[in-house]
Amino acid sequence: MAGVLLYGASYSVYVRAARLALAEKGIAYRLVPVDVFAPGGPPPAHLERHPFGRIPAFEHDGFRLYETGAITRYVDEAFPGPALQPDRPRPRARMNQVIGLLDAYAYRPLVWDIYVERVSAPRRGRASDEARIAAALPRAALCLAELERIMGEGPYLAGDCLSLADLHAAPVFAYFLLAPEAVALMSERRRLCAWWARMAPRPSLLATQP
Repeated sequence: MAGVLLYGASYSVYVRAARLALAEKGIAYRLVPVDVFAPGGPPPAHLERHPFGRIPAFEHDGFRLYETGAITRYVDEAFPGPALQPDRPRPRARMNQVIGLLDAYAYRPLVWDIYVERVSAPRRGRASDEARIAAALPRAALCLAELERIMGEGPYLAGDCLSLADLHAAPVFAYFLLAPEAVALMSERRRLCAWWARMAPRPSLLATQP
């Protein structure tokens, strides 16, 4: 699959979600580095691929896409390999619900407000914004509770089989769980902890560590 290109940075949660889908499908691809935080903003060539200047962007034999959910669904449907979307309406709806929850409600508090402030900022020599962390904790707790409620007793977030919901969530959790606040927030989330223990050693996650 020499015609598969993914544009972005390996540290990005959303780039990693796309990479996980490609890895789980067994698709060879090339990750083309793009620095959207470069002085002057994203490179002009990247704005032709993604007019909003974000990552990832995707190309397959001249067909271009942006938005991670569109990319991962295309990857699942356009290539052979294990199915990454449930074939029944209700589990598929749950998968889409989890992806929507992560994008709309969980990504910012878990990654930007907790992980970045507690872990990433001190590494860069900036003090953590304690008020921002404290304000994020209730929203983070609600997001975790809802994810666990939605997954029920299934081993994966949308039921019995790995799906795009798990691949969308895994990069978020990989960062969030590095923050000490995650210990208390996850302490009562037995099923989410079991889910992460199942996800963390998957070859696709090990191969895409930033």
